[in-house]
Amino acid sequence: MNVAIIVAAGSGTRFGGATPKQFLEIGGKPLLIHTIEKFENCAAIDEIVLVLSLNEVANFQTIAEKFKLTKLKKIVAGGKTRAESVFNGLNAVDTDSTEVVAVHDGARPFVSIEEIAVTIEKARQTGAACLVAVVTDTIKEVADGKIVQTIERTKLRRALTPQAFRFEILQKAFANADLSETATDECFLVEKLGYEIAVIEGSAKNIKITTREDWNLAEIFLKKTEN
Repeated sequence: MNVAIIVAAGSGTRFGGATPKQFLEIGGKPLLIHTIEKFENCAAIDEIVLVLSLNEVANFQTIAEKFKLTKLKKIVAGGKTRAESVFNGLNAVDTDSTEVVAVHDGARPFVSIEEIAVTIEKARQTGAACLVAVVTDTIKEVADGKIVQTIERTKLRRALTPQAFRFEILQKAFANADLSETATDECFLVEKLGYEIAVIEGSAKNIKITTREDWNLAEIFLKKTEN
């Protein structure tokens, strides 16, 4: 069985506003529903575990019922850090039947169903896989307000989600992790164990909606999808 852990426990302080962005409506439904539906419609995913802030768990259960999300089996409360939130989601997974776990940001609604499936399959084959995108800007290393050097970008990739792992590998990574540290993704924890992580080249369209500018771009993407 393959399980998706969708993490949406953030407060969205960079976005602003009283309501976290993942619950705001875009294209006629909450942003988070757009994201969940991609995994709901992916044949490679058997179950979904959703991680929310504690005060949003009960509210979202009512919202979810309206959209008939048959694969959404559990909604759990997140922690103080991303690592704690993913760990809480991992603890809700069936340890006996789960083969691959895919972790995805709730604020990334434009991942494709094919990208999810390919990343899951690569993780099943190799143990760990990360969806990535090319870096198109020229990258500079800076120090003390000055450019130190230009980084060769052909070897650089932006880490996207989902990031997928065989269950036992991710479980081991979290068993050895300091959940209070600022690990911004799960690959970082798996890398520290010495595991190789395969990459899947994904689309630059798979943006994480963090700011109001991202939201405006998301509206454009949705309009193009509808047309």
